[in-house]
This record gives sequence, structure tokens and C-alpha cells, in this order.
Amino acid sequence: MAKEIKNAPQEQVAEAVSKTDLFFQQNKKWIIGVCVAAVVVTGCILGYERFIRAPKVAECRAQMFPAENAFKAGEYEKAFAGDGNFIGFEEIIDTYGSAADASAWMYAGVCQLQTGNYESAIAYLKKYDGKEPILAARAKACIGDAYVGLGDNKEALEWYSKAAGTADNMFAATYLLKAGIVCEEMGDNARALSLYKEIKDKYPQSIEGYEIDKYIARIDK
Repeated sequence: MAKEIKNAPQEQVAEAVSKTDLFFQQNKKWIIGVCVAAVVVTGCILGYERFIRAPKVAECRAQMFPAENAFKAGEYEKAFAGDGNFIGFEEIIDTYGSAADASAWMYAGVCQLQTGNYESAIAYLKKYDGKEPILAARAKACIGDAYVGLGDNKEALEWYSKAAGTADNMFAATYLLKAGIVCEEMGDNARALSLYKEIKDKYPQSIEGYEIDKYIARIDK
């Protein structure tokens, strides 16, 4: 009896191996086909990344330099639309799509914001998907600015709040102040006061923090 128990696991292993071998023999063509397909798909993906996408990304980055320089010079219309000598962010996005750096959408949105094309600015900025918190917060704040330009204070307040919650740093004080001012314009002084006091408590060393008492004083009488 002891001998039978001792050999049982070996017999079970042998049986399992036999079943596996039988399964392979019966489905050999299908298994090989799946493996070959996996290799082909992987090869296609790697080939696309190396020979198609990577060169396109490099070309896109080179095309962005002149537009970025125009943006830095405050030439927002030229940066967005180009000037005949170089293409602007609008065409960069249309031409290169996902191969364009995420910043292209930020640049395009800010250009449109600066030139008063608020709905277009919102559309571009909402597509910005950069992961860096400071820039992500800035994009949200710019959306808030665009909604202010459209006279939609409710939406502006929502986006300023999102911006302040995205990056907990000195920049958040700017977004909280904007949110507070919008609240005052909407007649919600209680919420405005709460936002101003948040700046005073959390960001006293910010530029807004140094001046926040005057905002608090005009409400908290």
C-alpha cells in the first residue's frame, strides 16, 4: 500500500504529461498558427514604432520649434496658424495627430485663449493630456480663463477648483484667488471668503498670500 501511495504522484505527472502531449498533437496546427500570429503582430508593432512612429515624432518635434519660438515672442496668431515659412500648432496637430507632443495642444489652446477664441481654446486644452502636475493644472486654469471670457462663471469656478487641486504648490494660490473672485462675482461671498482664507493658511509665502488680507477685509466685515 505504501509503495502505491509513493508512486501515485509520479503516475499522475506521467498521465498529465501524456494528456498535454496528446492535446498538442491534436491541436498542433492551431497552436503553431497562434504562435506565428503572435510573433507577426509583435514584429509589426515593433516595426511600426521604429520605422514609422519614431521618425514621425522626430519630424514633428522639428516642426514645432519655429512655432514655439513665435509663442515665446508673444506672436500667438502666428504660432497657432503659421506664417507660410513654418506651420503652426493647428497644422502640427492636424498633420501629426498622436505623434505630436502633448504640449502642442497646450500651446494651441493658450494661443486661442490669448486671441479671444475661447471655445476653440477650451477644445484644445481639454485634449491636453500631459502628466506633469504643474502643466496639467495650468491647462485647467486656462480652461477656467476661457469660460470667464465666455461669461460662464459657473464652469470657470469648476475648472479653477480643479486646477488648484491638481498641483499643491504656490501656483495653486493663483487658481484659488481666481476662484474666489469668480465666487464674489456670482454673489457667493461665503465661499469666496473660504477660498481667500485657504490661501492665507496654506500659501502665506505666495504673491497672492502677501496681498490676500485686502480680499478678506472687503468681505469679512
